[in-house]
Amino acid sequence: MISISRRFLLVGLVGLFALPGAAVRAEEKKPAHGAVTATARKDAWWANRHQSFVNRAKKGDVDVVFLGDSITQGWEGAGRAAWKKNFAPLKAANFGIGGDQTGHVLWRITEGKELEPINPKLFVVMIGTNNGHSAAQVAEGVEAIVQELRRQKPNAKVLVLGIFPRDANAKAGIRGKIKDTNARIAKFADGKKVFYLDIGPKFLSEDGTLTKEVMPDFLHLSPKGYEIWAEATKPTIEKLLK
Repeated sequence: MISISRRFLLVGLVGLFALPGAAVRAEEKKPAHGAVTATARKDAWWANRHQSFVNRAKKGDVDVVFLGDSITQGWEGAGRAAWKKNFAPLKAANFGIGGDQTGHVLWRITEGKELEPINPKLFVVMIGTNNGHSAAQVAEGVEAIVQELRRQKPNAKVLVLGIFPRDANAKAGIRGKIKDTNARIAKFADGKKVFYLDIGPKFLSEDGTLTKEVMPDFLHLSPKGYEIWAEATKPTIEKLLK
């Protein structure tokens, strides 16, 4: 794995959001290697949602943390029923924010201190679809997140999910990039503390196409899509919690 000391750069953050009990520094600047640069976003709504995670962590009683972007945040929307049935009983917390890239999640778990008060048994990470970087850079960003989770919570396990397929067309260019990225992040698994699971094929038709029934905009999941996600991951999650 890459060395955090060499590849993980915390940028100087500017701008200040006044939040109850916390301050969030943020910037819009996107460094060339931003996939592995811890960066806060400038949006006030983003800062407020981040703060809600800090507040949730202070309450404790969390065994599983889902980390990601809007697809993960969607457990509170289209995936609400599937979450309530499958993951709420496992003491799971949803720390997903729409639009996040790897660098934003990296900031949230470092400078943002979202995880400081809790000691989950498992992290479920699915991030990278929003990154405008190369497959190699996206993979480096995911790796930096995994390394940071292992550093902060050495007793926890990390389940990295392959980035979900996008675009209706099986031959779309984005499909190739996702395949390349997933092949890279799959190598981070050691079978002891870090695990990898690619459930992407579960969302596809036999010919490799995506349907609106599963992903209405060919990116975000429908209620049926979240049921597929839950069904495909719950057995592994329950196994890793033992």
